Amino acid sequence: MEFKEMNNQEMEKALQTNVTHGLDDDEVKDRLHKHGFNELKEGEKQSAILLFFAQFKDFMVIVLLAATLVSGILGEYIDAIAIMAIVFLNGLLGFFQERKAEKSLDALKEMAAPQVNVLRDGRWLKVPSREVVVGDILKFSSGDRIGADLRIVDHSSLEIEESALTGESLPAVKCSEPLMNEFEGIGDQENMAFMGTMVTRGNGIGMVIATGMNTAMGKIADLLQTAETKETPLQRRLEQLGKILIVTALILTIIVVLTGVIQGHDLYTMFLAGVSLAVAAIPEGLPAIVTVALSLGVQRMIKQKAIVRKLPAVETLGCATVICSDKTGTLTQNKMTVTKVWSGGKTWDISGTGYNPVGEFSLRGVSVAPKNHNALLQIITFGMLCNKAELNQKGKQHVLDGDPTEGAMLVAAMKAGLTRDHLFKRFTIVKEFPFDSSRKMMSVIVKDDKENHFVIVKGAPDVLIAQCDTILWEDRSEMLNRESKERVQQDMNELASQALRMIAVGYKPLPKGTILLHETEAERNLTFMGLQGMIDPPRPEVKQAVKECRDAGIKTVMITGDHVITAKAIAKELGILKGKDLVLEGRQLADMDVGELEEIVESVSVFARVSPEHKLKIVKALQNKGHVVAMTGDGVNDAPAIKSADIGISMGITGTDVAKEASSLILVDDNFATIKSAINEGRNIYENIRKFIRYLLASNVGEILVMFFAMLCALPLPLIPIQILFVNLVTDGLPAMALGLDSAEDDVMKRNPRNAKEGVFGRGLGWKIISRGFLIGLSTLIAFYVVYRANPENLAYAQTIAFATLVLAQLIHVFDCRSERSIFSRNPFGNLYLVGAVLSSLLLMLAVMYVQPLQTIFHTVPISGRDWLLVIGMSSIPTFLLAGTFLARKAQ
Repeated sequence: MEFKEMNNQEMEKALQTNVTHGLDDDEVKDRLHKHGFNELKEGEKQSAILLFFAQFKDFMVIVLLAATLVSGILGEYIDAIAIMAIVFLNGLLGFFQERKAEKSLDALKEMAAPQVNVLRDGRWLKVPSREVVVGDILKFSSGDRIGADLRIVDHSSLEIEESALTGESLPAVKCSEPLMNEFEGIGDQENMAFMGTMVTRGNGIGMVIATGMNTAMGKIADLLQTAETKETPLQRRLEQLGKILIVTALILTIIVVLTGVIQGHDLYTMFLAGVSLAVAAIPEGLPAIVTVALSLGVQRMIKQKAIVRKLPAVETLGCATVICSDKTGTLTQNKMTVTKVWSGGKTWDISGTGYNPVGEFSLRGVSVAPKNHNALLQIITFGMLCNKAELNQKGKQHVLDGDPTEGAMLVAAMKAGLTRDHLFKRFTIVKEFPFDSSRKMMSVIVKDDKENHFVIVKGAPDVLIAQCDTILWEDRSEMLNRESKERVQQDMNELASQALRMIAVGYKPLPKGTILLHETEAERNLTFMGLQGMIDPPRPEVKQAVKECRDAGIKTVMITGDHVITAKAIAKELGILKGKDLVLEGRQLADMDVGELEEIVESVSVFARVSPEHKLKIVKALQNKGHVVAMTGDGVNDAPAIKSADIGISMGITGTDVAKEASSLILVDDNFATIKSAINEGRNIYENIRKFIRYLLASNVGEILVMFFAMLCALPLPLIPIQILFVNLVTDGLPAMALGLDSAEDDVMKRNPRNAKEGVFGRGLGWKIISRGFLIGLSTLIAFYVVYRANPENLAYAQTIAFATLVLAQLIHVFDCRSERSIFSRNPFGNLYLVGAVLSSLLLMLAVMYVQPLQTIFHTVPISGRDWLLVIGMSSIPTFLLAGTFLARKAQ
């Protein structure tokens, strides 16, 4: 017998589990040990050995190694061994950079892995889907991704999108009854749910029948392993830049070689010098350093509670001009608390905040017992029955599992002394119609202990009251006419003006034997019972975050399904709504096309009473006005807007798997302030990339020009090949990496967003690279010429002076690269990684100059203290000359 043909008891027996208790921890560990984790096997990754050898496949490195081999054959053993050692160290550095990036991305993938609700030892827990085993009982609802192959044992209005397996675009309607039909395909198994598919409507409970490679998805796992690691736009631009630099460097190198040969230098020496110069000049490590900088920045963002799913988002964050943010849970604490209950013209107050079920009820300032007020007791009782939230106690904390609005209603009922166990002795839930964002309501059919059936409905007040014929007033039912509607609206406005969110509760009795199959039948001809008014207080840190975003040229827009009065009150408190800013309601938005919205969208700070479908229209309108839009969301219906936004942001706590997969950034704590921190970090990552591009290219320009100028001036070689390679090793490696770890400048969130079309050399970077490189090359050549002219017989001494000047000029220049302004605008000890990297490079330089065996290898000699003054003076000129010019211009 197949699982689809079994009833619950037969499945429990076959899988040795219990649908009401689940598995215990020992059994889970045993099954994990036997069958492994619930995950698909990945394609083979490149081995560490192959990754290491891949560092030497660059054409210029191969040419250099070939030249080194020739050098060895000609008897220049020391030079050959030294050059090979330097190439090996360069390869080792590149290898560790790539391994670091790979591990960082693996860690991100692990953190972004989906979680599932599983029943263990009678308690519902959230665990990573990879820890699910056969026999586990899983709970899922709209927006969740199915974590394993399941046999559905219970459900309510369940529909699952299975296109990944079946190719059918429409969701499949599911059932829980045994099926005896012949198996034809996955799409025909209506009582099964499959790993990787998405719940689009309703909810259900299922028993795990297969995990990992044994699932239907596992059998076609190759289809899921086609995802390739895509380069970021920045990396693509740098790759194009690299090709241009290679061509430029090769042309200049050929000119240097030909000029040297024409001036009498031997061909072998000039060929080796030319190849060494080309290797040093081409920034072959740039893509690896970019990847590492991005991944290190992403690791810092994880500490800020933001998980980057798509690396291009890091670059795009620095361009964001508008953040469209949900209110609930993002701008606010997401700990809804019912503070007022209105029914039949009376308003009761409830004390206490958060999810701690302790508080008192009062009427016009006088403490009351809910059991003595029938209208109050009935509305909070019905609020508890039409409710899926659960409250669990972990230590001293009460933790909500479920929707915050339902949690607030649950806690309000518990404050009155009600418990689910007590209520379910009197009432039985017969059927449930889950909440739907288009209906804005949820309803249940309930049977009491006297076999009476009735419908309880909760939802948005304006929507629910439209479905009501009568109203409960002073404990009796009256016709709901225009006058009573106006009275209700008046009291609703009063509650809304206090920034309260309201949930209306209605009901209707059902004649015996009535069967309702659809929500439209259940949710009409109701009696309006009243309102529960709740508040979700703003997060204390959000107001400052909104201000900092405004200072950074980023506008914050609130998007909420709440009543317009509530939305305005919260927006004003947070500083989002100011002066002549507009507030637009969903009904107004629905009547506009994108073009009409474009005309006013930049003036709107609050969108109230909107559906998730409206978000896409808002995104398009803002993008058409030239904005780079960050859009937050958590539901299935938010996914199109999240995907269309320049930066899609999903919620880590309340977000559905659909929303998370559509997003490029996940907020672990659902907090708006985390978006601000992510933008700050994103801007800093991009600036750090600009810093080491500036440093690497200016240094390389300096190295090429010192040789080029020397050839033009008919001077001997200022640097021999092995010295060029050593300069490249000690200056391009650790200092460039350390720049990627630099902290943000103080004004990074006081600048306007970067233009999304800005090139790598934007904001004067190209000029800085050329001017600094020119001065580094010229200063090195002058130092060489001064010493060489004084003593032409001692060429090695002059070359050592040039070597020291070039290294020191680059190591001073690296501190200048920390700021767009000048070297004096930042504390040189603000980046201790950089200080350490520079000191280690200096020690290596001194070792080459003063350790006897290394002097022989690198053809250097010790230099005098007086000549050190020349070296320090000339190496300081490129940085301090331009810094002085900047300060003088600033003083004017």
